[in-house]
This record gives sequence, C-alpha cells and structure tokens, in this order.
Amino acid sequence: MNYWLDLTIFKMGFWLTWALIPILVEIIPSIISSVRIMIQNLHPRKMTMPAKMPMISVLVPVHNSEDTLFACIKSIHDSTYPKDLIQVVLADNQSTDDSFQVFAHAQNTFSDMNLRLIHTEKGKAEALNAALYGAIGTYIINIDSDGILEKHALMNMVLRFENDYDVADLKGSILSQKELLKKHGSLLRYNEYFEYAQAFLSGRVIESNNNQLFTMSGAFSAFRKEAVMRSFLYDIDTIGEDTDMTFQIRQRMKRKVGLCANAFFFIEPIKDLSELYLQRQRWQRGEVEVIHEYAKQLEMKEFFKNFMVRRLLIDHTFLFPRMIWLCASIVLLFFRYSPVMMGMSYVIIYLLYIFVELLNYICVLELLREFPEEKSFYRKQWWVALTLPFYNFICSIIRLIGVINSMTTQAGWNSESFSTEKKKIITVIKNDFKQKENEDKK
Repeated sequence: MNYWLDLTIFKMGFWLTWALIPILVEIIPSIISSVRIMIQNLHPRKMTMPAKMPMISVLVPVHNSEDTLFACIKSIHDSTYPKDLIQVVLADNQSTDDSFQVFAHAQNTFSDMNLRLIHTEKGKAEALNAALYGAIGTYIINIDSDGILEKHALMNMVLRFENDYDVADLKGSILSQKELLKKHGSLLRYNEYFEYAQAFLSGRVIESNNNQLFTMSGAFSAFRKEAVMRSFLYDIDTIGEDTDMTFQIRQRMKRKVGLCANAFFFIEPIKDLSELYLQRQRWQRGEVEVIHEYAKQLEMKEFFKNFMVRRLLIDHTFLFPRMIWLCASIVLLFFRYSPVMMGMSYVIIYLLYIFVELLNYICVLELLREFPEEKSFYRKQWWVALTLPFYNFICSIIRLIGVINSMTTQAGWNSESFSTEKKKIITVIKNDFKQKENEDKK
C-alpha cells in the first residue's frame, strides 16, 4: 500500500513540477500585467502641445530597398508633423539595385521636403552612425526602409518626449501592414501580427512604465540627440546593435528608456517559416551578445530585484527545461503515467494560455481606441488567439536553436536557413544509422 502511495505522490509531484514552470513564469505574470494595463487605461495620460515644435531628423538606413523605399519616404511626407521641421537622411550602405533612382524620384515628387542621401559602409550600424553626424534635429528618429509610418507617429513620438523630459530613448510600436495581410494573409502572418500587437501594446507597456524595456525596436526608435551623441554610437561588432544602444543609455548612462505605444510603424509581414527561422535566431543571438557584455556580474539572488536576471532566465535558461519536459512527457508514458492525465495536463495549460491571450487581446483593443481602422481590423482577428500558443512554442524552439548556434557558430546577419539545417540533421541521422548497421554486421 505504501509503495503505491509513494509512487502516486512521486508521479503527481513530477507532473506538478512540469506544469508549474509555465504557470509561474509566464501565465501568472501575464495575467497580473494585463490587469494592471486595464486599470491604467481607465486614466490615460494627456499630452500637451509645446509652445514651439522642435526640429527632428529621420534617419533611414537603405540597402537594396527599391521596392519599398518610395512608400517609406511618402509616409514621412504625409505625416502630420510640420514638413519644414523634418530632416530626412537616407543612409545608403552599398545598395546594388535602383535605390538611388527611387531617391531621385522621391526628391522630385516631394520637393517641399528636406531630403538627402549619403553613401556609407555596408552594414546597418555603420549606416546609422554615419547619418547621426549629419543630423540636425533635437530628436533623432530611426526607421527601416521597408515599412511605413502611421501619419500621427512622428507627432506622437515628439509629444511624448516633450511631456517627459526624463526619457532619453523611445521605441515605437511595430505592426504588420493590414493591407498586405488582407491580400496575402496566412496563418503564420496573422500570428506574427497578433504577436506584435500584444508585445508592443500589452507586455512592453508595463516594461516601459518600470524602465525595464530590454531593447528598443531597430525598425522604429527615437532619441534625444544629446543622449545618443554621448553614447558610443551603434556597436558595429554585434548584430544586436539596437539592444546594445538601449543598454548603453539605460545601464551606462543611467537614462530612462520608454515606449510610445501610440506611434505606429507598419512593416511587411513575414514571408514564410524560413524567414521567421532566420529572423528569430538573429534576434536571439543579438540578445545573447548584449547580455554577455552587460550582465557579467549578475547573480541568481537578484531574480526579484533585477529585471535582466529574470529576462535572462525566462528567455534563455527556461528554454532548455521547456524542451526537455516536452520530450519527457512522451517518455513518461513508458513509466506507466496515465495518457489521459498527460493529455489533460496539456489541455489545461493550453486553456490557460488562451485565457492570457484573450486578456491581452482586450488590452490591445483598449490601446487602439485612437485608431479605429486598426482596432476594427484587430478585433476581427480574435480567432488567432486560439493558435498563438502553438506559434509561440515554435518561436521558442527557434530561439533555443539560436542560443545553441550562438555558442557554436560565428556571428553574422544571416545564419543558415531552415532547409539547410534540416538537411544537415537528416544527413547526421542517416550516417548514425549506417554506422550502427556496420557495427552490428561486425
């Protein structure tokens, strides 16, 4: 009797340990954050217009951007911010297409803009550093050349700076272009759209309020010029130059980094799984490189008082047990664990994730009140919440691979593609089986 009792307790304890990891680390914190955002939304902060609007410089790194550059420049021109107070610097880092002709066409079309182009060394960090020295604005705003600004984005960004003099660095909100989703939408693309909406308009709002943003968005970010010019500029030796700049301003310079949630930049949706595979590995590698540089003295005992320790554990350390438990749950069936119990545990955790996604969904709807068209489109995509846990799980696997590759391969903007690595894995498995067959014959 005692044997069976001990075995039951052991099995339940084993299962509870597995189940508690996502509940304690992800689900409960997400619920708390969602409730806090809902409460904050009841009393939104009002922005006041300054007596005189400042000059701003919009920097656009360009590399083979002929297909998207004109639309990007047009979105700056159509902004509600006064055009005579906008300087636009295109930093062409060795394009080999017709990007220059697009610039010339835009210069003729938008003759009322202060638009110029400079040629730089290859690399996004090099392009931005070169453009910084030619910037004349009080605020420096960086955007990628493959996206478009929402017409109020620049104004909202500047107003946030002007109403909070403690902020030295702001990131904007990134969303996929809904027009492209309507034309060429796929399950993967809709999940990415939902992920961006919930990340920028839910999770990072709380991080911003606590000055705990881990990274600014390289696609759309802004600085006070005096702050960025006191930094070491963008690090050309890491692919996480945007994360490095965030850490420079907050950790080294002890300045505040925030999020301007109502400043939107719309990017092209992800093309396919292969592009997602490369993108998330690149993000993960950049994150690892910056953490290695700035978190050398961090200790586990600082988990509750230092957000970097929590981020390191959640984004990296907990990736390994998550994957291990997934494989272990299959092995447990051979140890007489009930398939019904294991299946129910997955269903329960899945339903908890859905509950969290729906809470975030409500938060995002609240934060989109100023943008009725975007809110209407997002409201109709509620069904994506049912598939988002699977999408997030796939991203977790890719991030784990990114951590492993960062230990074994040299840093670069593009790692090996999904198809290439899949072929290598199949080749290794085949060789292992052949080697085993040869050993058996001997």
